[in-house]
Amino acid sequence: MAERHVLGVSGGKDSAALAIFVRQHFPELDVEYFFTDTGKELPEVYEFLGRLEGFLGKPILRLNPHRDFDFWLREYNHFLPSPQTRWCTRQLKLGPFEQWVRPMLAAGDKVTSYVAIRSDEEYREGYSSTHKNLKVSLPFREHGVDKRGVLEILDSAGVGLPKYYDWRSRSGCTFCFYQQKIEWVRLLQRHPEAFEDAKRYEKNAMDHGSPFTWTKGEPLDKLERPERIQQIIEDFEARRLRELSSRPVNPLRPTEGVVDIDEIYGEDEGGGSCAICHK
Repeated sequence: MAERHVLGVSGGKDSAALAIFVRQHFPELDVEYFFTDTGKELPEVYEFLGRLEGFLGKPILRLNPHRDFDFWLREYNHFLPSPQTRWCTRQLKLGPFEQWVRPMLAAGDKVTSYVAIRSDEEYREGYSSTHKNLKVSLPFREHGVDKRGVLEILDSAGVGLPKYYDWRSRSGCTFCFYQQKIEWVRLLQRHPEAFEDAKRYEKNAMDHGSPFTWTKGEPLDKLERPERIQQIIEDFEARRLRELSSRPVNPLRPTEGVVDIDEIYGEDEGGGSCAICHK
């Protein structure tokens, strides 16, 4: 029997900061870092993982699902994943992780999984383990690390934020259904091929009778119309300025002036999306 320490990084800021935090504060631990790759990630995610590997000084293991998104889409009768079903998280994120740790647990190893839930996220819960030898640890919550602390960890380590935070609030699949409409517009502008891929999946799903579109109440072929894009951009900018005007300016902490897209739309960070994907 052995003691194993595993830490999943999503390509998001919180899990990256946790990897740095554990490396700095618990150097005696031989942590196995992993990334569950859906094959539908942004190029910026892979670039950020490379930067993080440079700091950690060891590779981040890529866990690939044995069956890809297209396979599971067929299994679910071509119905797109949605907040109600979330089959993408279950099959493409949680499933590969559970398959990876299963042999460890079968061998009698004790596995500690480190999860990046912050001290200011009382409403979030970590992965719920059903095995007595799989323990979930929440170092940020235990050590009082909040969102500001995460940003400081990334900055002081020289890793910084993923580049997609310039225009998007989450990691995960390019067509994540939790995206705000402004994020779909920006996906179209920055990665038009990924937007077309999402349109193709959506049309196929609708042809098979799926009640879901990627963004609630609006298929992508309508969202991409120039007049609709302009409307979405203007609405977002008005919301952003309104949110900024309501915040006190702190010149000593300029990062506090950074507004998450979900905050602009009055939602919790992540917009309800799965922690394993966006953190």
